[in-house]
Amino acid sequence: LGFEGPSRNSMDAVGSRDAALEFLAAAAIAMVNLSRLAEELVLWSTAEFGFIELSDAYSTGSSLMPQKKNPDVPELVRGKAGRVIGDLVALLTVVKGLPLTYNRDLQEDKEPLFDAAATLRDSLAVMAGAIATLEVRRDAMRAAAEDPMLLATDLAEALVRAGVPFREAHEAVGRVVAHCIAGDVDLRTLTHDALRGFHPRFEAGATELLALDRALEERAMPGATARVRV
Repeated sequence: LGFEGPSRNSMDAVGSRDAALEFLAAAAIAMVNLSRLAEELVLWSTAEFGFIELSDAYSTGSSLMPQKKNPDVPELVRGKAGRVIGDLVALLTVVKGLPLTYNRDLQEDKEPLFDAAATLRDSLAVMAGAIATLEVRRDAMRAAAEDPMLLATDLAEALVRAGVPFREAHEAVGRVVAHCIAGDVDLRTLTHDALRGFHPRFEAGATELLALDRALEERAMPGATARVRV
């Protein structure tokens, strides 16, 4: 079978199911990550987000509402995660109370192992297909990202560059944001004098920092949002 040699412990050889449990744990973790990705696709495909549209091959029409497209594949994969988690728990439960070495209970190791392997294999395949064929609505994503409040941190960082401790900068920008929310004011329209009313160290042109592309490209450290990093 290609092993390096015989087991040095015959009791472990017939009684241990560690290898199966480790595979099931890895499969369960993989399915949890797939489930989280699936949840993103479900949310992004709703009318409220409208960030993506799934291909007809990976979705179905509603049985009641003709205008609705159901994200079947990500919903099913999200549900299958519970099944594979259950496979792991099932085998752990079989093993936990057994004395050494082999017990007939261990014949229950096959079903959860094979089920998890097949479920993970199929889930990976359909999610890969769903992602490869979906349509990204870039304009909708761009519009959502253009909310100036998302860039309030840039104002705080501007104060930090001017020598203000971050804790103080954070508090000042928090008051700016609260003011904008209360008055339904676009953060980008605040004048220099208005900003200085919240903190005297705001420099002229601070609101010019509230540009999406600039904010993305300036964060160019590893793992950050600059296009070269993405």
